[in-house]
Amino acid sequence: MTRESTSTPLDLDRLADYLRQHIPEFRGPLKAQKFAGGQSNPTFLLDTPERRYVLRRQPPGQLLKSAHAVDREYRVLRALADTGVPVARAWHLCEDREVIGSMFYVMSYEDGRIFWNPALPEVESGTRRDYYASIITTLAALHDVDVDAVGLGDYGRAGNYFQRQIGLWTRQYRAAETEPIAAMEALIAWLPAHCPADTQRVSLVHGDFRIDNLIFAHDAPRVRAILDWELSTLGNPLADLAYFCMCLRLPAKGNITGLRGQDRSALGIPEEEDMVARYCALRGLPAIENWNFYLAFSFFRLASIAQGVKARALQGNASNANAHEVGGMVEPLAKLAVELID
Repeated sequence: MTRESTSTPLDLDRLADYLRQHIPEFRGPLKAQKFAGGQSNPTFLLDTPERRYVLRRQPPGQLLKSAHAVDREYRVLRALADTGVPVARAWHLCEDREVIGSMFYVMSYEDGRIFWNPALPEVESGTRRDYYASIITTLAALHDVDVDAVGLGDYGRAGNYFQRQIGLWTRQYRAAETEPIAAMEALIAWLPAHCPADTQRVSLVHGDFRIDNLIFAHDAPRVRAILDWELSTLGNPLADLAYFCMCLRLPAKGNITGLRGQDRSALGIPEEEDMVARYCALRGLPAIENWNFYLAFSFFRLASIAQGVKARALQGNASNANAHEVGGMVEPLAKLAVELID
């Protein structure tokens, strides 16, 4: 991981004593730095003389019942350990909130590269197609995991995934609504009326499958680990595929960087139809019908999330320093979705 980090106090002596008892071969002394960024579950790099670890915790204080479920993230990492899907090794889950003030888990530190811009300016143009091929191959492998065989058959509700998700994010949007947005109203009316039949086999869905939630090897266009499983559940795998493909339509400048208006051919980045075709070939799927629905839903969901950030920013309790900028994305995101359904 190469995310910029900042020092953050923890009770390192108490934490080191605890980890020494629960992680084989753990040896102190211990240093810690908090990774910068907008994670709702604060994440820390732990340094010891022999090894690096990553600690991911719930925020301290009173939490909503189902929010910040780091125990679910830990469960997913454990379940995927021997599947071939690239994830960090889950070392230990601590449910004793007395140790550092909240539930946390510790996983391996995966050294590699994180890219924040899907144009991949850091790599040679001739290799960018290979990076995207690795991303799609990784996503297909994730969705091919037999959830029952790895013990995740009860990780979420089966069936009617998009109907339930549309209802969920509509409620979330209404709860955080600050002013009328015509494009959001259009989506709230259109999406449930055009929801396709849920014919895909239920898969483990990551929920936030973006390029900056992937760690790549230093020396090859290969995904080393998928990060941030906070929104994972069981559902329709096309949600992840469409969510990733949003980057092709998002503006090149903004809080979430995209490729809209970029010459993807000159950049060496495959077209959307090529990525979708590769995914379908890897999974043995027929051509995807109603593709614009899946894209429109992805924009609507992201807009609803951004509206929640905006509401918290206006209330003065947003955790992300860029909250007002994120909040400004709501209407533009909704308008991009409406372009797909008009």
